[in-house]
Amino acid sequence: MRLGLALGYWGRGPNPAHLELARAAEEFGYHSVWTAEAWGSDAFTPLTWIAAHTSTIRLGTAVAQMAARTPTATAMHALTLDHLSGGRMMLGLGLSGPQVVEGWYGRPFPSSPLTATREYVEVIRQVLRREGPVKLDGRFHAHPYAGADGTGLGKPLKAITHPLRPDLPVLLGAEGPKNIAQTTRIADGWLPLYWSPTRTDVYEASLTGLREGFLVAPMVRAQVCDDVAEGLLPVKAMLGFYIGGMGHAARNFHADLMARMGYGDAAHHIQELFLAGRRDEAVRAVPDAFADEISLVGPRQRIAERLELWRAGPVTDLLVTSPDPTTLRVLAELNT
Repeated sequence: MRLGLALGYWGRGPNPAHLELARAAEEFGYHSVWTAEAWGSDAFTPLTWIAAHTSTIRLGTAVAQMAARTPTATAMHALTLDHLSGGRMMLGLGLSGPQVVEGWYGRPFPSSPLTATREYVEVIRQVLRREGPVKLDGRFHAHPYAGADGTGLGKPLKAITHPLRPDLPVLLGAEGPKNIAQTTRIADGWLPLYWSPTRTDVYEASLTGLREGFLVAPMVRAQVCDDVAEGLLPVKAMLGFYIGGMGHAARNFHADLMARMGYGDAAHHIQELFLAGRRDEAVRAVPDAFADEISLVGPRQRIAERLELWRAGPVTDLLVTSPDPTTLRVLAELNT
Protein backbone atom coordinates (compact mmCIF):
# COMPACT_ATOMS: atom_id res chain seq x y z
CA MET A 1 0.00 0.00 0.00
CA ARG A 2 1.44 3.31 -1.11
CA LEU A 3 0.98 6.61 0.71
CA GLY A 4 -0.27 9.87 -0.75
CA LEU A 5 -0.75 13.32 0.74
CA ALA A 6 -4.22 14.85 0.28
CA LEU A 7 -4.14 18.64 0.66
CA GLY A 8 -7.76 19.31 -0.24
CA TYR A 9 -8.89 22.78 -1.30
CA TRP A 10 -8.14 26.20 0.15
CA GLY A 11 -10.30 27.80 2.79
CA ARG A 12 -10.25 31.58 3.05
CA GLY A 13 -6.95 31.71 1.20
CA PRO A 14 -3.88 29.68 0.26
CA ASN A 15 -2.38 27.60 3.02
CA PRO A 16 1.30 28.58 3.32
CA ALA A 17 2.10 25.14 4.77
CA HIS A 18 0.94 23.13 1.76
CA LEU A 19 4.12 23.42 -0.26
CA GLU A 20 6.30 22.40 2.68
CA LEU A 21 3.99 19.49 3.43
CA ALA A 22 4.29 18.33 -0.19
CA ARG A 23 8.07 18.61 -0.02
CA ALA A 24 8.13 16.71 3.26
CA ALA A 25 5.92 13.98 1.81
CA GLU A 26 8.28 13.63 -1.14
CA GLU A 27 11.23 13.38 1.25
CA PHE A 28 9.43 10.72 3.32
CA GLY A 29 8.85 8.61 0.21
CA TYR A 30 5.17 9.34 -0.40
CA HIS A 31 4.05 8.28 -3.84
CA SER A 32 1.64 11.14 -4.57
CA VAL A 33 0.18 14.50 -3.55
CA TRP A 34 -3.42 15.50 -4.29
CA THR A 35 -5.37 18.76 -4.50
CA ALA A 36 -9.11 19.38 -4.66
CA GLU A 37 -11.72 22.00 -5.51
CA ALA A 38 -15.24 22.88 -4.40
CA TRP A 39 -16.41 26.47 -4.91
CA GLY A 40 -13.26 28.49 -4.29
CA SER A 41 -9.73 27.53 -5.26
CA ASP A 42 -9.28 25.32 -8.30
CA ALA A 43 -7.43 22.01 -8.27
CA PHE A 44 -4.94 22.43 -11.11
CA THR A 45 -3.21 25.72 -10.26
CA PRO A 46 -1.94 24.68 -6.79
CA LEU A 47 -0.90 21.32 -8.23
CA THR A 48 1.15 23.07 -10.91
CA TRP A 49 2.84 25.18 -8.22
CA ILE A 50 3.70 22.03 -6.28
CA ALA A 51 4.97 20.36 -9.46
CA ALA A 52 7.43 23.22 -9.99
CA HIS A 53 8.87 22.75 -6.48
CA THR A 54 9.12 18.93 -6.42
CA SER A 55 10.73 16.37 -8.67
CA THR A 56 9.48 12.82 -8.10
CA ILE A 57 6.17 12.77 -6.25
CA ARG A 58 3.11 12.04 -8.42
CA LEU A 59 0.52 14.81 -8.81
CA GLY A 60 -3.21 14.10 -8.54
CA THR A 61 -6.55 15.86 -8.41
CA ALA A 62 -8.92 14.42 -5.83
CA VAL A 63 -11.08 15.64 -7.21
CA ALA A 64 -11.43 18.03 -10.16
CA GLN A 65 -15.11 18.73 -10.67
CA MET A 66 -16.57 17.69 -14.00
CA ALA A 67 -19.11 20.51 -14.03
CA ALA A 68 -16.30 23.08 -13.82
CA ARG A 69 -14.95 22.31 -17.30
CA THR A 70 -15.81 20.59 -20.52
CA PRO A 71 -14.07 17.21 -20.83
CA THR A 72 -11.74 18.58 -23.51
CA ALA A 73 -10.72 21.47 -21.24
CA THR A 74 -10.02 19.00 -18.43
CA ALA A 75 -7.96 16.87 -20.80
CA MET A 76 -5.98 20.00 -21.79
CA HIS A 77 -5.21 20.73 -18.13
CA ALA A 78 -4.09 17.16 -17.54
CA LEU A 79 -1.91 16.73 -20.61
CA THR A 80 -0.29 20.16 -20.06
CA LEU A 81 0.63 19.43 -16.46
CA ASP A 82 1.75 15.94 -17.39
CA HIS A 83 4.25 17.44 -19.83
CA LEU A 84 5.46 20.12 -17.43
CA SER A 85 5.96 17.61 -14.60
CA GLY A 86 7.66 14.92 -16.64
CA GLY A 87 4.79 12.44 -16.57
CA ARG A 88 3.64 12.71 -12.96
CA MET A 89 -0.03 13.64 -13.47
CA MET A 90 -2.96 11.54 -12.19
CA LEU A 91 -6.41 12.85 -13.08
CA GLY A 92 -9.09 12.36 -10.43
CA LEU A 93 -12.61 13.47 -11.35
CA GLY A 94 -15.88 13.87 -9.49
CA LEU A 95 -19.43 14.74 -10.52
CA SER A 96 -20.43 16.45 -7.22
CA GLY A 97 -24.15 16.92 -6.52
CA PRO A 98 -27.07 19.07 -7.71
CA GLN A 99 -26.54 21.76 -5.07
CA VAL A 100 -23.00 22.51 -6.25
CA VAL A 101 -23.42 21.81 -9.97
CA GLU A 102 -26.50 24.01 -10.31
CA GLY A 103 -25.83 26.47 -7.50
CA TRP A 104 -22.16 27.22 -8.19
CA TYR A 105 -21.40 26.13 -11.72
CA GLY A 106 -24.77 27.20 -13.08
CA ARG A 107 -25.33 24.03 -15.06
CA PRO A 108 -28.07 21.41 -14.89
CA PHE A 109 -27.23 18.32 -12.90
CA PRO A 110 -27.35 15.45 -15.41
CA SER A 111 -30.52 13.41 -15.41
CA SER A 112 -28.36 10.31 -15.87
CA PRO A 113 -25.14 10.78 -13.85
CA LEU A 114 -23.72 7.43 -14.96
CA THR A 115 -24.10 8.28 -18.64
CA ALA A 116 -22.70 11.79 -18.17
CA THR A 117 -19.67 10.41 -16.34
CA ARG A 118 -19.07 7.69 -18.93
CA GLU A 119 -19.20 10.21 -21.80
CA TYR A 120 -16.92 12.64 -19.96
CA VAL A 121 -14.27 9.98 -19.47
CA GLU A 122 -14.58 8.76 -23.05
CA VAL A 123 -13.90 12.24 -24.45
CA ILE A 124 -10.84 12.58 -22.22
CA ARG A 125 -9.58 9.17 -23.36
CA GLN A 126 -9.97 10.20 -27.00
CA VAL A 127 -8.02 13.42 -26.44
CA LEU A 128 -5.19 11.57 -24.68
CA ARG A 129 -5.02 8.74 -27.22
CA ARG A 130 -4.96 11.26 -30.09
CA GLU A 131 -5.84 8.59 -32.61
CA GLY A 132 -8.12 10.95 -34.51
CA PRO A 133 -10.49 13.90 -34.07
CA VAL A 134 -12.70 13.74 -31.01
CA LYS A 135 -16.09 12.37 -31.98
CA LEU A 136 -18.89 11.28 -29.66
CA ASP A 137 -22.58 10.96 -30.36
CA GLY A 138 -23.28 11.67 -26.73
CA ARG A 139 -26.31 12.68 -24.74
CA PHE A 140 -24.42 15.11 -22.49
CA HIS A 141 -21.03 15.60 -24.12
CA ALA A 142 -21.55 15.37 -27.87
CA HIS A 143 -18.55 16.23 -30.03
CA PRO A 144 -19.06 18.16 -32.21
CA TYR A 145 -21.92 19.91 -30.45
CA ALA A 146 -25.22 19.00 -32.07
CA GLY A 147 -27.78 20.91 -30.00
CA ALA A 148 -30.67 22.79 -31.55
CA ASP A 149 -29.14 26.09 -30.38
CA GLY A 150 -25.85 25.45 -32.20
CA THR A 151 -24.72 26.70 -35.61
CA GLY A 152 -24.11 23.27 -37.05
CA LEU A 153 -20.61 24.39 -38.06
CA GLY A 154 -18.70 22.44 -35.42
CA LYS A 155 -15.76 20.45 -36.75
CA PRO A 156 -14.20 17.38 -35.12
CA LEU A 157 -10.74 18.34 -33.88
CA LYS A 158 -7.66 16.50 -32.69
CA ALA A 159 -5.40 17.91 -29.98
CA ILE A 160 -2.59 20.06 -31.40
CA THR A 161 -0.33 19.01 -28.54
CA HIS A 162 0.80 15.41 -28.48
CA PRO A 163 0.03 14.05 -24.99
CA LEU A 164 3.06 12.73 -23.15
CA ARG A 165 1.17 9.61 -22.02
CA PRO A 166 -1.92 8.35 -23.82
CA ASP A 167 -2.59 6.16 -20.78
CA LEU A 168 -2.46 8.95 -18.21
CA PRO A 169 -4.37 7.51 -15.20
CA VAL A 170 -7.98 8.61 -14.79
CA LEU A 171 -9.61 8.01 -11.41
CA LEU A 172 -13.17 8.72 -10.33
CA GLY A 173 -14.71 9.78 -7.05
CA ALA A 174 -17.87 7.66 -6.79
CA GLU A 175 -20.20 6.89 -3.89
CA GLY A 176 -23.26 5.03 -5.15
CA PRO A 177 -23.01 1.27 -5.82
CA LYS A 178 -23.77 1.58 -9.56
CA ASN A 179 -21.34 4.48 -9.93
CA ILE A 180 -18.58 2.53 -8.19
CA ALA A 181 -19.24 -0.52 -10.36
CA GLN A 182 -19.03 1.61 -13.51
CA THR A 183 -15.82 3.18 -12.22
CA THR A 184 -14.15 -0.22 -12.10
CA ARG A 185 -14.98 -0.66 -15.81
CA ILE A 186 -14.14 2.76 -17.30
CA ALA A 187 -11.47 4.24 -15.01
CA ASP A 188 -7.99 3.35 -13.78
CA GLY A 189 -8.87 3.85 -10.16
CA TRP A 190 -11.45 4.81 -7.55
CA LEU A 191 -11.26 7.62 -4.99
CA PRO A 192 -13.59 6.71 -2.09
CA LEU A 193 -14.56 9.62 0.12
CA TYR A 194 -15.13 7.49 3.22
CA TRP A 195 -13.54 4.10 3.67
CA SER A 196 -13.90 1.84 6.65
CA PRO A 197 -11.51 -1.12 6.66
CA THR A 198 -13.98 -2.96 8.90
CA ARG A 199 -16.93 -2.51 6.51
CA THR A 200 -15.51 -3.48 3.14
CA ASP A 201 -18.68 -5.51 2.57
CA VAL A 202 -20.43 -2.20 1.82
CA TYR A 203 -18.47 -2.07 -1.44
CA GLU A 204 -17.96 -5.78 -2.10
CA ALA A 205 -20.58 -6.19 -4.79
CA SER A 206 -19.38 -3.12 -6.69
CA LEU A 207 -15.72 -4.17 -6.57
CA THR A 208 -16.02 -7.74 -7.80
CA GLY A 209 -13.57 -8.73 -10.50
CA LEU A 210 -11.16 -5.82 -10.16
CA ARG A 211 -8.60 -5.92 -12.94
CA GLU A 212 -4.90 -5.94 -12.15
CA GLY A 213 -3.48 -2.49 -11.55
CA PHE A 214 -6.80 -0.87 -10.63
CA LEU A 215 -6.22 1.73 -7.90
CA VAL A 216 -8.34 2.02 -4.76
CA ALA A 217 -7.28 5.27 -3.11
CA PRO A 218 -9.38 6.45 -0.15
CA MET A 219 -8.66 9.57 1.86
CA VAL A 220 -7.99 9.26 5.57
CA ARG A 221 -7.53 11.91 8.22
CA ALA A 222 -4.47 11.02 10.30
CA GLN A 223 -3.03 12.52 13.46
CA VAL A 224 -0.53 11.21 15.97
CA CYS A 225 -1.82 12.42 19.34
CA ASP A 226 -2.42 11.21 22.89
CA ASP A 227 -6.10 12.22 23.09
CA VAL A 228 -8.17 10.25 20.57
CA ALA A 229 -11.35 12.24 21.21
CA GLU A 230 -9.58 15.51 20.53
CA GLY A 231 -7.91 14.10 17.44
CA LEU A 232 -11.30 13.09 16.06
CA LEU A 233 -12.71 16.63 16.22
CA PRO A 234 -11.46 17.65 12.73
CA VAL A 235 -12.90 14.41 11.34
CA LYS A 236 -16.27 15.14 12.93
CA ALA A 237 -16.18 18.73 11.64
CA MET A 238 -15.58 17.47 8.11
CA LEU A 239 -18.34 14.89 8.38
CA GLY A 240 -20.76 17.39 9.85
CA PHE A 241 -20.19 19.71 6.89
CA TYR A 242 -20.38 17.03 4.20
CA ILE A 243 -23.31 15.13 5.70
CA GLY A 244 -25.22 18.24 6.70
CA GLY A 245 -24.27 20.88 4.16
CA MET A 246 -22.91 19.26 0.99
CA GLY A 247 -26.25 18.54 -0.58
CA HIS A 248 -29.98 19.03 -0.29
CA ALA A 249 -32.04 17.49 2.49
CA ALA A 250 -33.75 15.29 -0.09
CA ARG A 251 -30.64 14.45 -2.11
CA ASN A 252 -27.30 14.17 -0.35
CA PHE A 253 -24.97 11.46 -1.63
CA HIS A 254 -22.72 11.73 1.43
CA ALA A 255 -25.60 11.17 3.83
CA ASP A 256 -26.75 8.23 1.72
CA LEU A 257 -23.29 6.67 1.96
CA MET A 258 -23.19 7.12 5.72
CA ALA A 259 -26.56 5.37 5.91
CA ARG A 260 -25.27 2.44 3.84
CA MET A 261 -22.40 2.17 6.31
CA GLY A 262 -24.86 1.60 9.15
CA TYR A 263 -25.39 5.12 10.49
CA GLY A 264 -28.65 6.14 8.83
CA ASP A 265 -30.34 7.62 11.90
CA ALA A 266 -27.26 9.63 12.79
CA ALA A 267 -26.95 10.95 9.23
CA HIS A 268 -30.56 12.13 9.26
CA HIS A 269 -30.08 13.83 12.64
CA ILE A 270 -26.89 15.58 11.48
CA GLN A 271 -28.72 16.90 8.42
CA GLU A 272 -31.61 18.21 10.51
CA LEU A 273 -29.29 20.07 12.86
CA PHE A 274 -27.07 21.51 10.12
CA LEU A 275 -29.94 22.71 7.96
CA ALA A 276 -31.54 24.32 11.02
CA GLY A 277 -28.39 26.41 11.47
CA ARG A 278 -27.21 24.43 14.51
CA ARG A 279 -23.86 23.54 13.00
CA ASP A 280 -21.91 23.02 16.21
CA GLU A 281 -24.56 20.56 17.37
CA ALA A 282 -24.40 18.81 14.01
CA VAL A 283 -20.68 18.24 14.45
CA ARG A 284 -21.15 16.93 17.98
CA ALA A 285 -23.87 14.59 16.68
CA VAL A 286 -21.39 12.76 14.44
CA PRO A 287 -20.80 9.40 16.17
CA ASP A 288 -17.25 9.03 17.47
CA ALA A 289 -17.32 5.42 16.29
CA PHE A 290 -17.96 6.43 12.68
CA ALA A 291 -15.32 9.18 12.72
CA ASP A 292 -12.84 6.76 14.26
CA GLU A 293 -13.29 3.88 11.84
CA ILE A 294 -12.63 6.07 8.77
CA SER A 295 -9.54 7.77 10.24
CA LEU A 296 -6.16 7.02 11.81
CA VAL A 297 -6.00 8.96 15.04
CA GLY A 298 -4.25 8.40 18.36
CA PRO A 299 -0.87 7.34 19.76
CA ARG A 300 1.68 5.79 17.43
CA GLN A 301 1.01 2.22 18.57
CA ARG A 302 -2.75 2.58 18.08
CA ILE A 303 -2.23 3.92 14.57
CA ALA A 304 0.22 1.10 13.82
CA GLU A 305 -2.37 -1.51 14.82
CA ARG A 306 -5.17 0.12 12.87
CA LEU A 307 -3.00 0.69 9.81
CA GLU A 308 -2.76 -3.06 9.42
CA LEU A 309 -6.52 -3.19 8.84
CA TRP A 310 -6.14 -0.79 5.90
CA ARG A 311 -3.23 -2.76 4.49
CA ALA A 312 -5.16 -6.04 4.65
CA GLY A 313 -7.91 -4.93 2.25
CA PRO A 314 -8.04 -3.82 -1.40
CA VAL A 315 -6.62 -0.34 -0.75
CA THR A 316 -3.63 0.35 -3.01
CA ASP A 317 -3.02 4.00 -2.11
CA LEU A 318 -3.83 5.66 1.19
CA LEU A 319 -4.29 9.42 0.71
CA VAL A 320 -3.46 11.02 4.03
CA THR A 321 -5.02 14.28 5.13
CA SER A 322 -2.81 15.76 7.83
CA PRO A 323 -1.33 19.22 8.47
CA ASP A 324 1.40 17.69 10.61
CA PRO A 325 4.80 16.65 9.13
CA THR A 326 5.41 14.47 12.19
CA THR A 327 2.28 12.44 11.44
CA LEU A 328 3.34 12.08 7.80
CA ARG A 329 6.76 10.83 8.89
CA VAL A 330 5.30 8.34 11.39
CA LEU A 331 2.97 6.87 8.79
CA ALA A 332 5.84 6.51 6.35
CA GLU A 333 7.84 4.66 9.01
CA LEU A 334 4.92 2.39 9.90
CA ASN A 335 4.11 1.61 6.27
CA THR A 336 7.55 0.26 5.38
